[in-house]
Amino acid sequence: MKRIVILTLATSLVALSLTSCDSKTKSTSTAVAAPVQSSVLTKVAPVEQAEVAETVNFTTTLLPFKKTFVTPQMSLRINEILVEVGDHVKKDQLVATLDNNQFNQSAVQLKNAEQNLARMKSVFEAGGVSRSQIDELETSVTVLRETVANLERNIELRSPIDGIVTGRYNEAGDLFAMAGNADGGMGVLQVMQIDKLKAVVAISEKYYPQVYKGMKVEVTADVYPDKVFEGEVNIVYPSINSSTHTFNVEVIVPNAKEILRPGMFARTQFNMGNRLSLTVPDVAVQKQMGVADRYVYVIKDGVAERRVVTVGRQVGTRVELLSGVEAGEEVAITALSKIKNGTSVEVVR
Repeated sequence: MKRIVILTLATSLVALSLTSCDSKTKSTSTAVAAPVQSSVLTKVAPVEQAEVAETVNFTTTLLPFKKTFVTPQMSLRINEILVEVGDHVKKDQLVATLDNNQFNQSAVQLKNAEQNLARMKSVFEAGGVSRSQIDELETSVTVLRETVANLERNIELRSPIDGIVTGRYNEAGDLFAMAGNADGGMGVLQVMQIDKLKAVVAISEKYYPQVYKGMKVEVTADVYPDKVFEGEVNIVYPSINSSTHTFNVEVIVPNAKEILRPGMFARTQFNMGNRLSLTVPDVAVQKQMGVADRYVYVIKDGVAERRVVTVGRQVGTRVELLSGVEAGEEVAITALSKIKNGTSVEVVR
């Protein structure tokens, strides 16, 4: 009876062991089975040639259209200054007066000389004086007239242009010095015309044939990043700088509202014409995180190839690529987040 129980127990243990082994074998077999990887579905677009505007940018500093100093022609004491810095003035507007004592004295001398000349002419007609004496008196009167006229011009200072007062270098009571003053001014006042400005731009000599008078130029200033001002080439300087191989161009910038100011940093954009270039849809171009690199996925034989590209100008919904691709190649434009370099893809047409 005991022998039968032992055999039964042994048989059960063997069966349990076989079952356990079979379960482990199945588990191991299931764990090592490789999953079937499917291709990523994507749409593609061809790399196409298109005409792209060739634009070049140059930095510059804005200058007043005109700048002048209001200056007397002789050293005189300043009587009154009638304007302040920031005031707008018109051409020929009286802006300052100078001491008129010398003018008054000369005017009296002129009046006396003219009266004496008239009296001596009567004497000459009566034969009392010679012709040479009359000539000397007439010369004296002419010199005095010129002196008085010069003094009159200088005791009233007028603005030579329409503009805005940008510098005041003297005060009432100062003796104006012809050599200038400690503030760097060469006159009593400085006036600038700023309802339009100019910018002198140095451009690479290779663009000389493409720049011409009347050419439109886009101008932007850092202080107004969302505003574009339309300038126009006014002068193309005829010589090339042999050291920098650049030539100067004067651009006139309308500034009726006077929001631009002389001295501001500006950027100018010149359109040098169209060129044939490679373009792709802008959605195809990706940016690598943390760096400035741009890249696209070129699809060849069902495999994605990551290409670093150099981006040019935007042309509608397409973007110019200066390097990295060739005409006729196809780039992925959908499912880009699922694609990596070497990813198997299936193109959806």
